[in-house]
Amino acid sequence: MVPTEAYPTIAPGDHKAFMEYALEIARQSPPQADKFCVGACLVDEDSGKVLSTGYSMELPRDRPGDPGRTHAEHCCFIKVADQYGVDETQIGNVLPPNTVLYTTMEPCNSRLSGNKPCVDRIIGLNGAVKTVYVGIKEPDTFIVANSGQNRLEEAGVKMVFVEGLQDRIREVAMAGHDKVQ
Repeated sequence: MVPTEAYPTIAPGDHKAFMEYALEIARQSPPQADKFCVGACLVDEDSGKVLSTGYSMELPRDRPGDPGRTHAEHCCFIKVADQYGVDETQIGNVLPPNTVLYTTMEPCNSRLSGNKPCVDRIIGLNGAVKTVYVGIKEPDTFIVANSGQNRLEEAGVKMVFVEGLQDRIREVAMAGHDKVQ
């Protein structure tokens, strides 16, 4: 079993505080012009316990079955899988019953790399993630209209936007991109 990280104590239901934490995590993502800097945390909504965190490109490119660039949400899932010694697709069996995901940017619905999109990963957990709290919609920078909200909701996963941090999240997400004058 992989040792667990020390996470902050955040009151259950304090969506803005969890999103602030996800934004703090996003700042660790290396800025690059060809990706977004995104942070995420998987949380037991009943207790407020952070179960895992992730940021864009946190984990190495040699993950079995998905050797591309790891997205923040995917990193959260990989860490839970590693912690419990289960396949990533089986983490729903070890997650608390009211697990939610906070992510600074809407989960991707399509990927240019051909890797499995985060929306597919969330849906593939068969209801283990009940709600995805999102800071901003994915900009049209790489893929136009990449929204997965309808697919998530059709699969029974609520998607809720957390208001008040959009400008800060966008600034971090676009780190490494050319500034528009």
